[in-house]
Amino acid sequence: MVGKSSPTSATKLPATAHGRRTRAAIVDAAAQMMYQKGVAATSLDDILAASSTGKSQLYHYFKDRSELVKAVVERQTELVLAAQPTLSQIDSMEGIERWAQAILANHEVPGGPFGCPLGSMAAELKNDPAYQPALAAAFGQWQMLLADGLTRMQDRGHLDRHEDPHRLAATVLATLQGGMLMGRATMDITVLRDSLEMALDSIRHKLRD
Repeated sequence: MVGKSSPTSATKLPATAHGRRTRAAIVDAAAQMMYQKGVAATSLDDILAASSTGKSQLYHYFKDRSELVKAVVERQTELVLAAQPTLSQIDSMEGIERWAQAILANHEVPGGPFGCPLGSMAAELKNDPAYQPALAAAFGQWQMLLADGLTRMQDRGHLDRHEDPHRLAATVLATLQGGMLMGRATMDITVLRDSLEMALDSIRHKLRD
């Protein structure tokens, strides 16, 4: 189980509305560019130009580049979870299926299937221990929301009571991550569709008769 982390300078928001807008502009620009180009290939000058801000503003809100990257991880977590509104509504197998269908629909558009922003950052930053806590917290939050839905299924008598919702949620997300990675690499939505179906089957096999 992942607990709530204490506020850090990467998460504390400015006191004024103008400050919050400026900080958000920097983080949003950084998030978009790091997703498109990668973390290492995105320079601070790129981010400043894209956000129409200056270095004095950037260093007012972030003490260094690593703090900005951590803020990007947090922002991408917000965006990834916001794109899954049905995640919080899961309480049955039908609810899980609606969640999976919604994810697939997000990728069945021009340019898709897409890679996961969090998965991409985790792959690129895997050898830097400075970012491991932020990435672990991001995936932990996602896992927790899915586990909460599986727990509701268990409470309603749908899921076998001997199953561990948190481990099952981790397995489902790992399968989903693999599907998004392969789907993006091959530009084949079938890979993602099959991965989601495999994830659903892993849950169906654990339902109560």
